[in-house]
Amino acid sequence: MISSAKSDWLIPAGLVALSGIPAVAGIFRLVQLGSGEISPDNARFFAAPWPVVLHIAGALAYCILGAFQFSPGFRRRYPGWHRAAGRVLLPCGLIAALSGLWMTQFYPPVGSDGPSLYAIRLVVGSAMFVFISLGYAAIRRGDIRRHRAWMMRGYALGIGAGTQVLTHVPWFLFPGIRGELARTLFMAAGWVINLAVAEWLLMRERRDETI
Repeated sequence: MISSAKSDWLIPAGLVALSGIPAVAGIFRLVQLGSGEISPDNARFFAAPWPVVLHIAGALAYCILGAFQFSPGFRRRYPGWHRAAGRVLLPCGLIAALSGLWMTQFYPPVGSDGPSLYAIRLVVGSAMFVFISLGYAAIRRGDIRRHRAWMMRGYALGIGAGTQVLTHVPWFLFPGIRGELARTLFMAAGWVINLAVAEWLLMRERRDETI
């Protein structure tokens, strides 16, 4: 049987692991920008580097630091942690969302990225910004339950790149299916799965409160 101390770390550890591949990819992108290695895949970033730099830095901090907000034991042992981390997570999450929207709007699409994925990215980036803003507004009112719910939804969208690594497994295994539709479905699936898990957890919490 897993001890309560160990089980308390399972969710944060899983979220950090889920962020691992996108984090490595983001760091590699920053190294490319620093080295000046221009390719057809990254030329658009060299034309306007700051949005992608802000997006990678904001998303990395938001996803990795935010993972520890899901450890109740950690928050109990360090009561000031949640609030202090929140002051960092809020701007990082908003920067990640806004820079993602900027890149969607102004960077030219590459590969199989098409109009449908462009529209979904606009919706997801806007929703993430709104969710985090609503979470902040809720805690300012002292509404902890709604604060937690909105922040969990925002985090679910923010960590979408990690889940998209998993949803893209068929993309890498079966090259014949590659195309605009498959790309859109695999990207959308990552965000939908994360939001569904967040809503399930929130529903379970509400059910437990009524028991």
